[in-house]
Amino acid sequence: MGKTHYSSIFNQNYGCSVQFLQIFYSTLLYLCMQDLEQHIQAIIFSSPIPVSLVDIQSTLQKTFEIEILEETILNAIDDILSKFATDSFGFELKKTGGGYQFLSKSNYFRTINNYINTQQKRRLSKSSLETLSIIAYNEGITKSEVEMIRGVASDYAIDKLLEKELIEMCGKKDSPGNPMMFKISPQFLDYFGLNSLSELPKLKDLVIEEDNSIGEEASII
Repeated sequence: MGKTHYSSIFNQNYGCSVQFLQIFYSTLLYLCMQDLEQHIQAIIFSSPIPVSLVDIQSTLQKTFEIEILEETILNAIDDILSKFATDSFGFELKKTGGGYQFLSKSNYFRTINNYINTQQKRRLSKSSLETLSIIAYNEGITKSEVEMIRGVASDYAIDKLLEKELIEMCGKKDSPGNPMMFKISPQFLDYFGLNSLSELPKLKDLVIEEDNSIGEEASII
């Protein structure tokens, strides 16, 4: 018996060869991309802007090293759209800006707005950061001493830091008027992700050398 060449399958007729290729492609696609929807979700979720169909397709083809038809991706996206449209999720997939993006559902606008406002209130102004830095490196410092270092009044900054519980009073200084002293609070460490004050950068590492020279140095002849 002579050798059987698998290529002979394609020599029967054109229709059969196309059918075989379709079956082969479908099988390969199924084996490689059983979790296609999850890959598409990950791509869209990782982007801060809408992701176009072209970008999704090119990314998937690089991942699976196989040609993926737009129709296949669109079918998967339709399933994702349906899945996240249910009441089980607080966000949904939207077609917007020439692409696809996960967005919070309008039903939860008030909750999201409250969260954003809370986060904005936690942000510190430049004056508050300056004051907090001075207190962190000089625990037991008074308001007047802070103002002497900053060169401006610091009542508002200190009040805000006390309100946010980032600093706390630690007694009165034994000096005329017995002014109140301040130090950082345990919340300060949590706010900046520190375990102790020893993890603060050393002051010598924060000093920026100033170049007071003007123009180029003149050569001496």
